[in-house]
Amino acid sequence: MSLAGFEETEFEFEGKRKVVYRRGSGPAVVVMHEMPGITPAVAAFGRRVADEGFTVFMPVLFGTVGKPPSLGYALNQIARACISWEFTALTRGQSSPVTVWLRALCRYAHEECGGPGVGALGMCFTGNFALSLMVDETVMAPVLSQPSLPFPLSAAHKRDLAVSDEELAVIKERVGQGCKVLGLAFSEDGMVPAERFERLRQELGEGFEGIIIDSSPGNPYGIARTAHSVVTNDLVDEEGHPTQAALHRVLSFFRERLQVD
Repeated sequence: MSLAGFEETEFEFEGKRKVVYRRGSGPAVVVMHEMPGITPAVAAFGRRVADEGFTVFMPVLFGTVGKPPSLGYALNQIARACISWEFTALTRGQSSPVTVWLRALCRYAHEECGGPGVGALGMCFTGNFALSLMVDETVMAPVLSQPSLPFPLSAAHKRDLAVSDEELAVIKERVGQGCKVLGLAFSEDGMVPAERFERLRQELGEGFEGIIIDSSPGNPYGIARTAHSVVTNDLVDEEGHPTQAALHRVLSFFRERLQVD
């Protein structure tokens, strides 16, 4: 299915070919969609990033392009992803195999678009992928939006970052050299335990900027405790709303890290 306003392309690496939707011009930003797929809200976010002066590369990782979200659709795609060799939803201390292909896409995007490097934003099921992609030096602006893997089944899972010890060592080295990491989540989101952001702060120090949006009962903006998708389904694009502020921070983060005046 085509996606309005995007060019449909393909990218292949090591025999694995995927559809990639592309839009815009300027430094590259790889947008990794959430469960259950590239929904209308995810596509709208991609357009917003492109309209800010970036070339968006949005690979199709699962789901049906353009299909609106529903509980049944989401559960079906989660079940499929959990048994796919490309994803590790439950295993601690390990990045998903698909991140190898995504790193290659980042290198290709950088070659195509130039600039200091590439931005990478993952959300929900792909949230931690942006951290794993930092192993490649082309990735200069990683954003973890509601990073949900591995699923928080135990205390150890809640603190896990879905990267190996070797990858974490490289990530910390890159942070020490000046690369920054941005994270977004709602305070009551059970899929993104507070322990995960605490671990990011512990490991990355001042190199990690975490934005936690209050979704506790009685919060001043009426945000539901079930809120999960910061820049897509639960975004309220109104002046003064904390989700809009989070979106603006993502865009300014990309500008700071990727655009050359």
